[in-house]
Amino acid sequence: MNLNLENKLKEELEELKNNNLNRTIDDLRFISSTKAIDKNGKEFLVFGTNNYLGLTHHPEVIKASKEANDFGTSSTGSRLTTGASFEARELENNLSEFKNTESTLIFNTGYMANLGVIYAITKENDVIFSDQLNHASIIDGTKISKASVRIYKHKDTSDLENLIKKELKANPESNFFIVTDGVFSMDGDIAPLPELVEIANKYNCCLIIDDAHATGVIGKTGKGTVEYFKDKTGKDLSEFVDLQIGTLSKALASEGGFVCGKKVYIDYLINKSRPFIFSTALSPATIASANKALILLKDNNEEYLNNLNENTKLMRKLLSNAGLNIVEGETPIIPIIIGSADLANRFSKELEKEGILVSAIRPPSVPKGQSRLRLTIMATHTKEEIEYTADKIINIWNNLNTE
Repeated sequence: MNLNLENKLKEELEELKNNNLNRTIDDLRFISSTKAIDKNGKEFLVFGTNNYLGLTHHPEVIKASKEANDFGTSSTGSRLTTGASFEARELENNLSEFKNTESTLIFNTGYMANLGVIYAITKENDVIFSDQLNHASIIDGTKISKASVRIYKHKDTSDLENLIKKELKANPESNFFIVTDGVFSMDGDIAPLPELVEIANKYNCCLIIDDAHATGVIGKTGKGTVEYFKDKTGKDLSEFVDLQIGTLSKALASEGGFVCGKKVYIDYLINKSRPFIFSTALSPATIASANKALILLKDNNEEYLNNLNENTKLMRKLLSNAGLNIVEGETPIIPIIIGSADLANRFSKELEKEGILVSAIRPPSVPKGQSRLRLTIMATHTKEEIEYTADKIINIWNNLNTE
């Protein structure tokens, strides 16, 4: 028994509590896409998930999950040792078609997809250029890789190009990789893909986009960042993005991650990506529910995305008109910048008393002094739910600012 270690861990935990940075797990049961109950039966409106299209409770998604269970709950082994379920192959084919790529590979989580891709395809003499505000999974993937890592200022393509030029002089034979979120998870802003494509082509870089918060969210039919800029500029950039990483656990209402790209990349990952090779395959029920959600998105994209966009515009308008410090944008991620971790915590707790769940995001997820409420909108939120929540947020904001 290592008492010294236990005491050090206790000290660290106490410090987190003293700085309002400790994390706890609350038990919830979702009774609909927008509502949940706690263990005491209290009901909450939920504005803190990534269930953007609200498909977790769609009858067809639930039915697909139940039917897949008829073939067992788990393979109890990796896909390379116990085989892939038919549902997995179908989902990968459907994702390839949806993303307009040659091939797709499923991972157990979006986090493991980023680790598995970056760790596998980058080598010791390579250089990774990573956006300053990339998700933790990208950051961790670059850390465990043997490549050198250069961080460029958030969405600053001039800084990126300058860093590439420096590395070209020092390491002219290295493979270069540009890695970025499509939609950034904390601010909800969108990566400057056309400029990144131009730089990647100019300097022969491999371009990787994490579309976790973009798939099913942006683009005319919900295909993500590439489609979003095709709608804006008329240019199809899909052939210039080498790998598109995504998740099944947000708009696709299930669990898991995926990567889409040319077949040579996917075949290489099957053979070299340890997080894929040594992980037990996702259950048929999990995969089937994601596949049904994807089919529903493809068949009903206009309805879902119109609802999502209208709800997002309404909430942004209500909060902006009331003078709240929200980060401007167009995605359903609406950060309300509070400042201190203590105040963000208090704000979240006050909303909880009103029956509304919104996450307080604090360091290290965001920089010190940038703690916030991270409000996320769903296509299935009603106008009444949005107006009620906005009214409560505004009242609490005014009360806290007058203390």
